[in-house]
Amino acid sequence: MTKKIVIIGNGMVGHRFCVELIERGLAGKNRVIVFGGEPRPAYDRVQLSTWFAEESVDLTLEDEAWYRDNGIELSLGDPVIAIDRENRTVSTTSGRCQEYDKLVLATGSSAFMPPIPGMEHTGVFAYRTIDDLEAIAAYSRKVSSVAVIGGGLLGLEAAKACVDLGLETKVVEMAPRLMPRQLDDKGAAVLTEAIERLGIEVLTGVATTGIEGEDTVTGLGCRDRDVLPVEMVVVSAGIVPNDKLARDCGLEIGQRAGIVVNSAMQTSDPAIYAIGECALFEGMIYGLVAPGYEMARVTAAQFDGEVKEFTGFDMSTKLKLLGLDVASLGNPFDDNPDNRVVEVHDTVTGIYKRMVIDPSGKKLLGAILVGDAEPYGMLSLYVKGNKDLPEQPQSLIVKGGAGAGLTIDQLEDEDIICSCNNVSYGTISHAIEEQELRTVDAIQKVTKAGTGCGGCLPMVKAVLKHELAKAGIEMDNSVCGHFRYSRQDLLHIVKTKKIRTFEELLEQYGQGAGCAVCKTQVASIFASLWNEYILDHANLQDTNDRFLGNIQRNGTYSVIPRSPGGEITPEQLIVMGEIAKEFNLYTKLTGSQRVALFGVHLEDLPKVWARLGEVGLESGHAYAKGLRMVKSCVGDTWCRMGMGPSVDFAIELENRYKGMRSPHKLKAAVSGCTRECAEAMCKDFGLIATENGWNLYVGGNGGAFPRHADLLATDLDREKAIRYIDRYLMYYVRTADKLERTATWLGNLEGGVEKLKKVIIEDSLGICAELEADMERIVAGQHDEWAVTLSKPEQLERFRHFANTDGKDPVKLIGVRGQERPENWLKEYAMPEIEPVVLEGPREWVNLGCVSAIPKNSGATFQYGRHQIAVFNFSHRGEWYACQNLCPHKQEMVLSRGLLGDAAGIPQVTCPMHKKSFSLKDGKCANDEIYTIQTFEVKVDGDDLLVKLPTQEDLDRLHICKSNEPCTCFA
Repeated sequence: MTKKIVIIGNGMVGHRFCVELIERGLAGKNRVIVFGGEPRPAYDRVQLSTWFAEESVDLTLEDEAWYRDNGIELSLGDPVIAIDRENRTVSTTSGRCQEYDKLVLATGSSAFMPPIPGMEHTGVFAYRTIDDLEAIAAYSRKVSSVAVIGGGLLGLEAAKACVDLGLETKVVEMAPRLMPRQLDDKGAAVLTEAIERLGIEVLTGVATTGIEGEDTVTGLGCRDRDVLPVEMVVVSAGIVPNDKLARDCGLEIGQRAGIVVNSAMQTSDPAIYAIGECALFEGMIYGLVAPGYEMARVTAAQFDGEVKEFTGFDMSTKLKLLGLDVASLGNPFDDNPDNRVVEVHDTVTGIYKRMVIDPSGKKLLGAILVGDAEPYGMLSLYVKGNKDLPEQPQSLIVKGGAGAGLTIDQLEDEDIICSCNNVSYGTISHAIEEQELRTVDAIQKVTKAGTGCGGCLPMVKAVLKHELAKAGIEMDNSVCGHFRYSRQDLLHIVKTKKIRTFEELLEQYGQGAGCAVCKTQVASIFASLWNEYILDHANLQDTNDRFLGNIQRNGTYSVIPRSPGGEITPEQLIVMGEIAKEFNLYTKLTGSQRVALFGVHLEDLPKVWARLGEVGLESGHAYAKGLRMVKSCVGDTWCRMGMGPSVDFAIELENRYKGMRSPHKLKAAVSGCTRECAEAMCKDFGLIATENGWNLYVGGNGGAFPRHADLLATDLDREKAIRYIDRYLMYYVRTADKLERTATWLGNLEGGVEKLKKVIIEDSLGICAELEADMERIVAGQHDEWAVTLSKPEQLERFRHFANTDGKDPVKLIGVRGQERPENWLKEYAMPEIEPVVLEGPREWVNLGCVSAIPKNSGATFQYGRHQIAVFNFSHRGEWYACQNLCPHKQEMVLSRGLLGDAAGIPQVTCPMHKKSFSLKDGKCANDEIYTIQTFEVKVDGDDLLVKLPTQEDLDRLHICKSNEPCTCFA
């Protein structure tokens, strides 16, 4: 019998409950209605702080169409305000009354706002939702300083966000240390030191007494100390369960807060369940997402007639905080005086590890990891699996220590690999065997392992490797289906056989016509080895390298000249300002100490670069997989703390490596002292000045998955530092996988940084002289790509949007803070809900222009009245294709700039925006079936290009323009 299941709350746990219902087939058998208080579908709160790194980042777990497609009714922005238990109904703000048979409360929690005077002042914000983040970002433009109340997980993320917004930041924590629930004094001290290096002031053991100011924040009052002079306050001091609905309808509430539930997640009313941070189980509110997911699984099982209980949950957690690994497992605070402790405290590299072991020395009770959380996956198996420790437990946390931890062979089916999603070793291993999984991505998709915090991914990869080896199958590390070789193998082939063209490589070692993956990889290998002019291989390049600019979301490009070390002259700044005004460009300082101009039309790129070249500005390679910049502080040039000439050294390094191409982008930095203002320890390579020379760090990474760099060598002079960097970079170029950052590469390198030291410093492989020679050849062959391009008239013909007219692609802009930027993308393109339009009207052969206007194995755009048609010269197949120029995913006129290739012999074009690949025969999208494009017949008559097209009016009906209304682009 169909039941009405109502879910109040559409956060991460509410969303996971929907997933559980779908996977059990319960969503299709019952009517499921979800009420979300926010105006947007559930999003990933765990990654909330990444919103500040890029405001366009999409944290949405699933869009509204997903709920609809799975038979779930989603109501957003209309919160439930009352529950009538007697009549089994819920009422919403809008007046809607919905009946239920079973009700699930997934109302989550709210930020705890301390009851101190001044909390109502303008400039006080919680740090909990995307709305909060938007408000913080907007207000930050008016102020220069902020205090964050709370030094827990979310408070430290809030502090990092404030620093990224350019605010002078203080963290105020009432407890005597940061993260008091996860770390002990020593671990917190290591974390505090790392945070203070970022310029954040940490105040622990400080109670706040009030927020100063009349109506607007002017300071934060603290007990037993002076008022902190700040203009903004962000509160992240804990959570309060959202239990008001339950309280108002008479459900049992805990003594302090929280909806009381039993092991089946039932409240005091058997028809009502509570899950996530609103639920109180045995006196505890679980404030992590993983226990909430387990509650969702238990509840869905009850609805499916299965007996399943929630018995509590391990609160182990692993995360990155301000670039530093931090993890806590089990109960690291067990105070039994007979317990044994293994502790590693390295004050040089900032690493702290502590294991708490029971009196027998056999069982791991808990652990703390700060600065290096690599042992997390293995330690978690000992904590959760109750397994006996090895004879020398220190081997689990000391690199190079004697003894060994668990091997994959020792795992049992019930051992939990992924705590967030409760995925066991047996589930993963059986899925690999039964469903023939061959990649970590496939395991994530099928089992959900590794899709939560990600801390278990190394273990997931290890299980995959083990299971494939057991079955006699090698992990496929091929570049793609056209080349059954890894990137390292291809680089070796190209180097030893001295291959210079893609056609030669494909003929001898590949198959088919190539694709967007292998073409760009081969182009990168050619550039890394031969350092030739990049447009000699233009038809292999993605749009960024083909047009020497980074494509933006409206199809225009950014121009970012190189400013080594962040140094730029007044004359250069003036010229950039004049160019920005003349071409109506949006200007911004990047995070890499460079001035960026956004919104340059394709045909204007040569004009802009010609002007920039006149004042000595050259390509900054912001579009390339190569060195982006070498950031620097002012060092001893200006700074009273400076111990070394960081600007000079940064400029020398940037000019040395600016022309090299690599498997992924490279960023570097040079700091003039250990205060580390250039952030050298989160770069692919970085140098820090000391009294005795330079310390060299490698393998760091900022961005969404930050990694602290490893110390490679200390007290180097400039010559030796450069020699080591030469070797390091060329060894990376030789051995890294496709699109693998140095952080990932070093993390996957067997033996890690110790192995790297042996190769780079001790020359254990006997290749250092060869690596240095490879780098010298690249340095000797350096050239400014834009200067070369401007000297070649035949290359300049590429820089036009239309091949048959001088017009530009119409783009729509909106005003913001005195400049113009692209209008917002729609959340999702409104594809027709019926079958794609089939035109039955007449088509006729239209002469669009000259065949010679289309480069070989590439495409060009032709204007046809008020429409844009992309035409492709598939010359190595002797074939021609045409389609709409609009990519339906984000509605930009860019398909003609996509890369050509094939899949199983079917010709394809890959959009340069988000890599959607479309068949040029039937228009179907290979990696997202909801999208299709219109294709048209082509024939060539001498130099005349003929395309069989519908009438203008019929084309209007196909919605191949930038809106779902009849085309007005050229009206």
